[in-house]
Amino acid sequence: MPLDLSPYVLAWRTTPLRDREVVDALVHPAHAGPSPALAQALEHWEGTYYWSDEPGGRWLVLTRRHDAPVERWWLHVALFVATLFTTTLAGATLTGSVPPLVNPLDLVRDGMLRDTEFWHAWAAGLVFALPLLGILLAHELGHYVAARRYQLDVSPPYFIPLPVWAPNIGTLGAFIRLRTVLSDRRQLFDVGLAGPIAGFVVALPILLIGLWLSHPLPSHPAVTGMVLWVGGERLSLGDSPVTLLLRWLVHGGSAMVLHPIAFAGVVGMFVTMINLMPMAQLDGGHVLYATRPRLHRRAALAFWLVVLALGHWWVGWYVWAGLVLLLSRGRLDHPTVLDAYRPLPTSRRIFAWVALALFILTFTPVPFRI
Repeated sequence: MPLDLSPYVLAWRTTPLRDREVVDALVHPAHAGPSPALAQALEHWEGTYYWSDEPGGRWLVLTRRHDAPVERWWLHVALFVATLFTTTLAGATLTGSVPPLVNPLDLVRDGMLRDTEFWHAWAAGLVFALPLLGILLAHELGHYVAARRYQLDVSPPYFIPLPVWAPNIGTLGAFIRLRTVLSDRRQLFDVGLAGPIAGFVVALPILLIGLWLSHPLPSHPAVTGMVLWVGGERLSLGDSPVTLLLRWLVHGGSAMVLHPIAFAGVVGMFVTMINLMPMAQLDGGHVLYATRPRLHRRAALAFWLVVLALGHWWVGWYVWAGLVLLLSRGRLDHPTVLDAYRPLPTSRRIFAWVALALFILTFTPVPFRI
C-alpha cells in the first residue's frame, strides 16, 4: 500500500486501474471510529477516501488518481461558443427580432453575419440563451464535480449546437464522458444524481422569474396553459406539476404567453425529466441501478414501453425511445461497477426518493404541441 495502514486494518485489496488506484481496507474494530491514530495517518493519504459500513465490518475505500490526461480545452470552448451562437439565434426568433431561418446557410449566403443590424437583433436572444446554457452547464458541472470528488477520469462538458433551420432551441444539450469504470454503486449514484439536482436548483428560480415576467391571457376556451408565438405560429407547452404550481402562485393559473426566460426554465425542467427517466444509462437509470440493481432491467423495459405508449400523444416520445435504444446498443440494462456488492449508504436511499420526487415534479406527458 502507498500508505502504511497495516497497523489499523485487518485486510486490504489494491486495484490498479488505468486512471487511479483503489484500496479497499477492512478496518480493525479498535480503529473503526476512526481512532485518533488512524485519523492522523489518513491525513498523509494523497487522495480521497470514504467509509463503507457493511455487515462484515467497517471498510475504508481510498482512491489515488494517476496523472490526469491533457484535455482538449479548445474543443470544449469552441463547442460552447457555437452553442451560445445557435441558442441566442433561437432566442432571437422567439423574441421576433430575427425571422425564422428556412436554411441556416442563409446566414452566409445573404451576408447576414457581416451586418451590424443582424448582430444587434441576434443579441436580443441572449435573454433566452444565457439562462438556458446556465441550466445545462449547472447540470453537467454537477456530474463533473461529483466525478472529480471521487477522482474519476471525466471530461469537461461537451455542448452540442443545433443549426436553427426551424423553430428549435438551438442545441441538443450537453454531456460529459466518464472514461473509466466506477468503483461501486455509491459513486454511480452520486455522479448520476448530482446533475439533475444541480440543473433543477438553477432552473427553478429561472422558471419563477420568467413566469413573473410572462403575460397572462384573458380567459379563452381555445388557449390554455403556456403558449409561445414563433414566426406567427402558436406553440403550446404542456404543464408539469412544478410549472402548474408556479403558474398558480404567480398568475393564478391563467393561460400565459411565456417570456423567453420562462421558456428557458420550462426547457430546463424538461431536460431534468428526460435525464431522470429510469432507463439504460440515463441519470435515472444510474440511480435505479445503484439503488435496486436487480430491478433495473425490468423497470427500464416497462418504462420504455410506457414511453412508446406516450408517443400516441406526442411524437417526440418515439424519438427519445429510439435514442435510448440506440445509445444502449439495443439493450436497456446497465453496465456493472467494480464492486457491485458494496451496499449503498442509507443516506443515498433517502436521496433516491428525492430523485423520484424530482421526476414526478418535472414529468410532462405532452411537452409540446404545435
